[in-house]
Amino acid sequence: MSSVLSQNKRTLALALPIMAGHVSQMLLGLADTVMIGRVGTTELAAAAFANVIFNTFFVAAIGLFIAVSVNTAHEHGAKRDQEAAEILRNSLLIAVLIGISLAIILCALNPILYIFKQPQSVTILAPKYLFWLSISLIPAVPALTVKSFCEAKNQPWSVLWIMLGGVALNVALNYILIFGNLGFPRLELIGAGMATFLSRMTILVLILYYIKKSKRLVSSIPKKWIGRLNNEKIVSLLKVGLPSAGQLTIAFGSFSITALLIGQFGNTALAAHQIALTCTALIFMFPLGIGMAVSIRVGHRIGGKDAISCYPITCSAHIASFLITGLFALSLIVYSTTVARLFSSDIYLVELSASLLKIVALFLIFDGAQAISMSALRGLRDVIIPTILIFFSFWIFAIPLGALFAFKLNFGALGLWIGLASGLALGALLLTMRLIQQLRRIVKLESRSNKERLA
Repeated sequence: MSSVLSQNKRTLALALPIMAGHVSQMLLGLADTVMIGRVGTTELAAAAFANVIFNTFFVAAIGLFIAVSVNTAHEHGAKRDQEAAEILRNSLLIAVLIGISLAIILCALNPILYIFKQPQSVTILAPKYLFWLSISLIPAVPALTVKSFCEAKNQPWSVLWIMLGGVALNVALNYILIFGNLGFPRLELIGAGMATFLSRMTILVLILYYIKKSKRLVSSIPKKWIGRLNNEKIVSLLKVGLPSAGQLTIAFGSFSITALLIGQFGNTALAAHQIALTCTALIFMFPLGIGMAVSIRVGHRIGGKDAISCYPITCSAHIASFLITGLFALSLIVYSTTVARLFSSDIYLVELSASLLKIVALFLIFDGAQAISMSALRGLRDVIIPTILIFFSFWIFAIPLGALFAFKLNFGALGLWIGLASGLALGALLLTMRLIQQLRRIVKLESRSNKERLA
């Protein structure tokens, strides 16, 4: 028990700034959602639709952040600083290419958003917001790549303050541009998108300045930024990044499909979905932050040939996640209506949102458990089988079940969220079983290797 508590303390020490960094990114979206909600229900529904499209493509970039974190952690654990520097150099090039490519794809989708068969009022407004979200990826992807590198090197705090500064800037710019304050024109959705773009550009400039000047990272900074690409490092990043992106695409894609299905119930249902999803995503950042810390610490241990230490690390993380998500779940059940009123004064929207938030509360614990197990598996570089398990949980089980409740049993939007909750519960169970199996296998291999070396 003392070992578990000790590991929890170390994991949380690393997880705290990572959680805060993730929360800061979610606060950018939360600030937009809350402030756009004050403009009107249709505008909030349009922002929800734009975010669904945006996030469906953005998950491709998140796979890169995970790969940078995992591979850097392994090199850091093995005390190979210049190898970590090569990961940073090569991953930044990939980040720039991904940011530009995704921005082009999303901008190309803007004129044909009608194919998703959303309410006409939503389809008319959404492109104004989606354009600015799209081009914000160009600075956002490189910035978050560097953030992942710093966290894997156990240097997360300075990056955190930069991220929080970006949130404060976004809120200030939202106040000015959405509502037309301080002499600026009232831009509403366009203003929200512009604020996000300007905030992310500022974050990129500051984070690049930090790594250039940081004395703690000097041994892991490339001696030469411009040079021939390291094919080995790129392949290594892709081996972890592509399956990780696949996992996230499967999970986020299920939420995107759910949003499109909910859109068939009208603007109020779609706006309620956005409120529930925003709260879910914000709370999820806490177990995700713990999971990222677990992934880094597991990577350090595997790199240092100490797999047996992964047991207390993962066990303590599951306990911490359970306590945190359980507290949030209880709070949402008790204060669901109060939370919904933060986003809108529309009585029908508040009522539906409160109902969805109670379902959100029920699956938060499962969401946290699957985040911890999945992150630990990434630290072990086990990504293929978990991808298959996630696909089964969401696309074979959750979405059909949700559609059954929503359309056949007439539960509406609530039924689709019941399906998502059930898929998360199944995913958490399957991934945790896979983690236990893989840890046992790696510990046995290390033990055998040590015996052979001593013989």
